[in-house]
Order: sequence, then C-alpha cells, then structure tokens
Amino acid sequence: MKAENLWDIFCRVIDNYGDVGVCWRLAAGLAARGAQVRLWLDDASALTWMAPAGAPGVTVKDWREAGQIGVLPVGDVLIEAFGCEVDSDVLAAHAREAETTGRACVWINLEYLSAESYVERCHGLPSPVQAGAGAGLRKHFYYPGFTAATGGLLREPDLLQRQSEFDRKAWLSHMNIPDQGERLISLFCYEPAALDALLGQLAAGPQATRLLLTAGRAAAACHQGIADRDQRQTGWNSAGKLRFSSLPTLTQTGYDCVLWSCDVNFVRGEDSLVRAIWAKKPFIWQIYPQTDDAHRTKLEAFLDLLRAPPSLRAFHRAWNALEAQTLPALAGAEWQETATDMRSRLLDEDDLVTQIIQFAQKKR
Repeated sequence: MKAENLWDIFCRVIDNYGDVGVCWRLAAGLAARGAQVRLWLDDASALTWMAPAGAPGVTVKDWREAGQIGVLPVGDVLIEAFGCEVDSDVLAAHAREAETTGRACVWINLEYLSAESYVERCHGLPSPVQAGAGAGLRKHFYYPGFTAATGGLLREPDLLQRQSEFDRKAWLSHMNIPDQGERLISLFCYEPAALDALLGQLAAGPQATRLLLTAGRAAAACHQGIADRDQRQTGWNSAGKLRFSSLPTLTQTGYDCVLWSCDVNFVRGEDSLVRAIWAKKPFIWQIYPQTDDAHRTKLEAFLDLLRAPPSLRAFHRAWNALEAQTLPALAGAEWQETATDMRSRLLDEDDLVTQIIQFAQKKR
C-alpha cells in the first residue's frame, strides 16, 4: 500500500550537528510544502535541543523499527542521506510495491555538499539496482551545490524576512550577552591547532572582541586554549581586549540569530556553512578533516567558488592546518564584500527543497 506524498528520509547520525541538522531542515521544509515526512534516525537525541518543538507533518522514527515499512504504507520518495544504506527489508518492501502496482518509489541518495566539479557531472545520475533486496528499483544521486547544475542549498522561504526583522540588540539582551560595542565573533569549530594563535591575535589586537562560544567541542577547545595560554604566558590578555560568552545549546533558529548578530563567524561542517552564507557576514569554514586529505581539494574548490581574496584563502588554509604558516589577521571590508557577493549569487538559484520536489515529480 502506497501513501501519496509520503517521504521517508533515512539518516545514520555520525555528527549530531551536521547530518541530523541537514536532514531535519529538509524534513521540515518538505512538510511545510505539504508533504508527510517520516525521518528515520538511529540517534534522535540532538533533536531535543535542535528542534524541540518538532514540525507539523514530520514524524521522527527509530531506525530500528524500519522493518515496519513492510506493514506500514510505503512512501513515494525514499531518501538515503549521505550514503547511509537503508536496510534490506525496506528495499524489499518497495520492490514488492513496485512489482504489485507497477509504480516504483523515487529513490534518492542525498550526497554531501561540495563545490568540486564532479558534482555537476554526477547530479541526478541514475543507478539501476540489478540484484539484492532492491532489485528492479533505481537509485538517483542528488548533489546539493552552489550552481544551477546542482541540487541547490537549504533555504526556508521566510528566511530573508526573518533576517530583515531581526533585532540584534534585543537578542543580545535576551541571551545576557553584554552589548559594549565590541566586535562579536562566533566560534563553532572542532579543535583547530590554530585556535591558540587566534586567541593571541585577538587579545593583542587593537579592537575589543567578544567570542561567543557554542556549546560542546568549540567551548571545550577554547577553554582549554585559555588555560594553556594562562599557564604559558601570564598576562596574555591583561588588557582585556578579548572577552568570552558561553552559549547554551541552541535551536536551529537560535543558531541563525548567533550568525546574524556577529561580525565574523567561525563555522564547521556543512549545515553551519550554509547558514553562515545566508547570514551575509564574513565567515571562516573548518572543513571536516579526512584521512586521505580529500578535504584539501574540497576546501580549495569552495574557495574558488567563493572568489575568496588572498587574505581569506590564507586564513582558511591556516585554520584548517593545510599550510604551516602564521595565522593571518582577520580582514574587514574585503571579506564582507566577498560574503555579500556570494550570498547574492546563490539567492538567484532555487533552494534545495524546491528542487528536490521538482526532481522527484519528474522521476515518478
């Protein structure tokens, strides 16, 4: 039995902030356009703070119960997020439905975001399944991206309106963050080796700065960096040019407010990178490191797409430990122009939810 306009999204959680964040935004975006969405997760714990209110039309399901699809209505669209490989009983249920009704689901493998050239070549390509539980079905590779030849970026229809109505002063007051005219920088990172250099640079710089520390690894890394500096260099921040505010765990919309409030944003992974782009503020991206050094090529492709000036390229390379060099100084107007230009170009493209709906409709 097939349910109309029912989407199943499967996601194995590797990094609570990234993969589940992307999948939740996708699920909520589809539901807002009238779809019924089942989001199957092997660990839904991050949603308790990321999206505590849930979303109408989205049901979060335990991956361990996916075998129920054999008795539940199967969906029109099956999404494997980031190559997570759904269980064979799920594929078998879809294969039986296709054989009985002559109408197969649209099976989409949602890939990771990249600016590399292969994305345009591979976006939308089919992969017929010849054997196994899903024999007879066809998988399509769907690549998010930054150009018209890719699958777009997640962006809610009301995002620009919410951003234009945002009251920075009121938000800072609500979060108990002092508003003293300091430069505000948000820090969402792993444990970059260059963090020590950043702390020293900001403490010695001419401009007073407040670092907003996101909860988890970023805050832990920064507190450790402060302790190491205190032990190694007494009085390194004696002028008080660098201050800190620790943030609680935030909802996705709450994190948007952080990005909109700050003058510079340090982000990591995929989801926060996209949100930093929409924030239209200078940002530094810590790309997820890969053992085969593939992240180097991925970062360079993104910097090319960003049209990053030399100073911004050098800072990214140092922050990502791709070059043994002194951490360059944070720039101002040049980086802002770059961020503004990229956002403007990307707003000309349809968002990912719009495009994936159109893609699924064409493949039905």
